[in-house]
Amino acid sequence: MSDLKSYSLKDKVIVVTGGTGILGGAFITGIAAAGATVGILGRNETVANERVAAVEASGGKAIALVANVLEENELIVAKKKILARFGKIDGLVNAAGGNMPEGVVQPEDNIFKMNIGGLKTVMDLNLWGTVLPTQVFGDELAKNDSASIVNISSMNSKRAVTKVLGYNMGKAAVDCYTQWFAVELANRYGDKIRMNALTPGFFLTAQNKKLLTNDDGSFTPRGHAVINNTPFKRFGKAEELIGALVFLLSDASKFVTGSQLVVDGGFSVFSGV
Repeated sequence: MSDLKSYSLKDKVIVVTGGTGILGGAFITGIAAAGATVGILGRNETVANERVAAVEASGGKAIALVANVLEENELIVAKKKILARFGKIDGLVNAAGGNMPEGVVQPEDNIFKMNIGGLKTVMDLNLWGTVLPTQVFGDELAKNDSASIVNISSMNSKRAVTKVLGYNMGKAAVDCYTQWFAVELANRYGDKIRMNALTPGFFLTAQNKKLLTNDDGSFTPRGHAVINNTPFKRFGKAEELIGALVFLLSDASKFVTGSQLVVDGGFSVFSGV
């Protein structure tokens, strides 16, 4: 398919985990605008319902799916709910993840006495919070002739980003999983179901805002370091991820699997010189 219709998500049903987060909100808006029905999966029921209302007010279809991505039983209930309402699932965006204070290693910390439990907690959220939803929703996707799973990677998996070790390791594991699982999907289902990753650069979210900006909105030293190493000299805007995401979910990416689509303002290719 080479025409622009292949970029449409019309008549598709797509689940977005982390759907109550900042990036998740942009994903939902973009997916709905492309014509899909959206399952908004997250732990914050109030925000999920608000986003359903916003999608419906714009003429789209959505459903709130309140669940923790690390609780398999809750994910199964969510799957039953969306199937009862819409009868199928065509796509999955594994956007749940992020960093936590217990996964941060400060410069003054003893690196031989790190908070291993905290690092594991952050790794679990990012890795198993991607794997478990795929396990639960994947069998429904595999029933379709063209289904797509998009994981959310990060620049943190590509280069040594100081302090956020748990997040770095979690996203690196997601990259490995994306490649391995994409191959296994292809071996078993051919081109009927594919898995790729969207790899953002630096976007301000609830998890990193305090690391990158001060209360008055100015940049912290770390924020300045990020900007100085981003050729576009700014942070990304959540809506700037939508085009890449819709491409990976749509039939326009029918021959794309196991790949990572980078949206980072040039951060990953800049030497710093």
